[in-house]
Amino acid sequence: MFSVLRPFLFKLDPETAHDLAVKSLKFNPFPSKMFEVADEQMLNIELLGKSFPNPIGLAAGFDKSAEVYNSLLKLGFGFVEVGTVTPLKQYGNPKPRIFRLEDDRALINRLGFNNEGMEIIKDRIKSEKKKGILGVNIGPNKETKDQKNDFCLGLKNFFDVADYITINISSPNTKGLRDFHDQKKLIDLIITLNKIKKDNETDIPLLLKISPDLNNSHIPEIAEAAIRNNVSAIILTNTTNGNRDHLISELKKEEGGLSGDPLHQISTNIIKKFYKELNSKIPIIGVGGVNSGKSAYEKIIAGASLLQLYTSFVYRGPFVAKDIKKELIQILKVEGIKNIKEAVGAGL
Repeated sequence: MFSVLRPFLFKLDPETAHDLAVKSLKFNPFPSKMFEVADEQMLNIELLGKSFPNPIGLAAGFDKSAEVYNSLLKLGFGFVEVGTVTPLKQYGNPKPRIFRLEDDRALINRLGFNNEGMEIIKDRIKSEKKKGILGVNIGPNKETKDQKNDFCLGLKNFFDVADYITINISSPNTKGLRDFHDQKKLIDLIITLNKIKKDNETDIPLLLKISPDLNNSHIPEIAEAAIRNNVSAIILTNTTNGNRDHLISELKKEEGGLSGDPLHQISTNIIKKFYKELNSKIPIIGVGGVNSGKSAYEKIIAGASLLQLYTSFVYRGPFVAKDIKKELIQILKVEGIKNIKEAVGAGL
């Protein structure tokens, strides 16, 4: 069905097509049984104090204001992350701000954290009871005078409704945000957030989402800061500002974060480096170019326990999670692996 609709959708502006997809999902059109696969128990994994039915998650960026997360969970995803959510509602950057690089199986976006703000989004999550594992990705408003305080507000707002909270310090579209990759600034942020957790007597897992454009020298520093300050998991990686030279599309020079196939090897290499530094003390969620069982397996054996995708959802449609699960299970059987957790880091 998607293959029939795709030519029509791809004639639309990418953001218009996205808005249409969100509106369609509000009707909750698909029965969840359509997205079940045989032997999915091979993909079950315990992490962050939760039992994930499979490791394939939908990354933040699709359901920015938590409008359709339950419908997305029905599409066979093991978990869904909404956001990025900022304290105040904001429009984001001027349009156009999403670009399809079809020849490269990629996207460039410079959305700029467009969302309805944390109060509306929290009320929505409270009223639409989650039917699976839900993460909330938080960040600062563009015009804020105190980015750290915006993160604090996000944590205080969502700790009692989310299964985990992602601290997004890595979007290329918010000025100054990636400065938090500096070890001193990062430690100060995490300590402050941990104090909020303690004051509110919550054990909500805190995850860090990292840029693919960081200097290699920052990897051991970030890993050390995460281990010493009880970060629950690291998401590797966000979109990249670079890697444009070998792209085919004429849109490759558009400003913004690049995602999709061109990010796959970059993020997989960073996963390998972090996995060695973290020494199994903190799990990794791998993101970037996950579009098949093969690409998913490559990230898992590089050290990722869970995965997220976004761009392949745009290109492959609502059955992408089901297809990847089937392909991944087949790979596990060929390799003689009984459960996905046995494969984590097996390629190193």
